[in-house]
Amino acid sequence: MLLSSELESIDGFGTLLGADVPEGWPPGQYDRGAITFFRDRVNEDPNAAGWYSWYALLRADEKRGRTLVGAGGYFGPPNPNGILEIGYSIVPSYEGQGYATELVRALVEHGFADSRVRRIIAHTTKDNPGSVRVLEHAGFTCMGSSQDLCLLENSVDRPAAQPSAAPDAGHPTVAEDRFSF
Repeated sequence: MLLSSELESIDGFGTLLGADVPEGWPPGQYDRGAITFFRDRVNEDPNAAGWYSWYALLRADEKRGRTLVGAGGYFGPPNPNGILEIGYSIVPSYEGQGYATELVRALVEHGFADSRVRRIIAHTTKDNPGSVRVLEHAGFTCMGSSQDLCLLENSVDRPAAQPSAAPDAGHPTVAEDRFSF
């Protein structure tokens, strides 16, 4: 319902989300095509809803109301090899404040809560050093690049000692108290 609303009306989407939607929404590569892709995948399999789009909401405080600052998620459930791919985008006016790193860390934590996930990857372009830094700060390392596509692959392997946990229907948690998901 949120994804459809987001495609239809930003004002209606903000009302459903219970948050202010800032100028610059949707951000970066989280564009109409991505939103449509996520909506269509969830419509095909409603049980896979947690494997697609998540919203990063800045908690309300004395200076502002609850505010949408970004989106992130997975490109679907883990593949048969246990590989899960993430993506994320932050509204330009909120970039450089640690929100992307916090969002990526929450996605990694949530992904590894599912015992099927063995490895989490993300792709970014070489000409996006901010995204490379976000992924590195979240524990990813560069595994290689393609000169033709100018892509970097970053991955985090599941720690061997980490216990397997069944996926829950809840939302990712974050160490800091700035976000709600």
